[in-house]
Amino acid sequence: MSISYRDAGVDIDAGNALVDRIKPAAAATRRPGVMEGLGGFGALFDPRAAGYDDPVLVAATDGVGTKLRIAIDTGALDGVGIDLVAMCVNDLVCQGAEPLFFLDYFATGKLSVDEGARVIAGIAEGCRLSGCALIGGETAEMPGMYAAGDFDLAGFAVGAMQRGTALPRDVAAGDVLLGLRSDGVHSNGFSLVRKVAETAGLSWTDPSPFGQGTLGEALLAPTRLYVRPVLAAIRHGGVHAAAHITGGGLTENLPRVLPEGLGAEIDLEAWTLPPVFAWLSQAGGIAEREMLKTFNSGIGMVLAVAVDKAGAIEALLASEGEAVVRLGHVQPGAGVGYRGRLK
Repeated sequence: MSISYRDAGVDIDAGNALVDRIKPAAAATRRPGVMEGLGGFGALFDPRAAGYDDPVLVAATDGVGTKLRIAIDTGALDGVGIDLVAMCVNDLVCQGAEPLFFLDYFATGKLSVDEGARVIAGIAEGCRLSGCALIGGETAEMPGMYAAGDFDLAGFAVGAMQRGTALPRDVAAGDVLLGLRSDGVHSNGFSLVRKVAETAGLSWTDPSPFGQGTLGEALLAPTRLYVRPVLAAIRHGGVHAAAHITGGGLTENLPRVLPEGLGAEIDLEAWTLPPVFAWLSQAGGIAEREMLKTFNSGIGMVLAVAVDKAGAIEALLASEGEAVVRLGHVQPGAGVGYRGRLK
C-alpha cells in the first residue's frame, strides 16, 4: 500500500495553484525597493531604492481576531485581507514609518484555492492602498488542526523612516488631539460583538439593526487604512504623536504615545457615536467605560499636534478624505480623562 501526502490531507498542487492565482495581485503592489517577489525562499527589498539613505526599519505583526468567525460563517471573505493589512500598517505609521512590504500567513485545515484567492486578493488591495508591496507569505494546509472550512490569518509588515524622525517626539501639554473617524468596529472587540448578537437573538443573515444589508455584512466593513493621510500630516510638520485605536480603545491606546507626566483630556461630546456602537451599547447594556476601553467608538486614529499647526493639519487631513474631530488636548497628568457623555 502506498500513501501520498494528498492521502494525508495536504494537496501541494492546490498550494501551487493558489500561488499562480495570486501572482498578478501581488505584482500590482510592486513599488520601488522590491528586488525579488513571490516564489523564492525569501523576498528581497532595498530600502535605499525606496528613497532612504539612513533608514531605520520598523516591524509590526497582527491578525484579524474573531472577526474571521463572521467572515467564515457568512462566506464574505473579500474584506478580511484589508483588515489584516490595516491592523499592521496602521501601527507602523504611528511610529512615523512608511510601510514598505508585507507578508501574510494563511493557515487552514483543507485549502480551497478559490477562498484563499479571495482572501489574498483583499490583502493585495490593502497593500496597494497603503503603498506597500506584497512580497511573500505562507499558505499552510494542516489537516486536523482546523475545523472544516476554518482558517486563520496573520500579517507581517516592515516599514522605514529616516533616522531621528521616529514618533512620538516633542509631545507637550496643550497639544491638540485630532481624531480620525473609523469605518465601524474595525478588527477589535469582536468577541464582545458576537456575544451581543447572540444575546439579542440575531444571526448574521438578519437585517442589520443599525444600517443597510445584513448584520454580518455591516459588521464586516473593513478596517480603515490611515497610512497615506497620516504620512502626509507627518511630512507637513507638527505631528508629535499618533495612536491607532485598537483593542483597549481610547482609554488604553492613547497613553501609549504620551510621555511620563502627560495625559489626555477628551470631550466625549465632540462627536456622535456611530450607529453600530450605539446599537452595541444599547443591545448589550454595555457601560460607557467599557465601550471606551473595548471599541474604537468611532475614532480609529488620534494625532497629537502642535497648537499652531492644528488648523493646517486638520485641513490637510480633510483634503485626504478624512473626517476629523477635535477631541481635546494633552495635559499634565496621566491616562485619559473624559468629560461629557457619549451620545
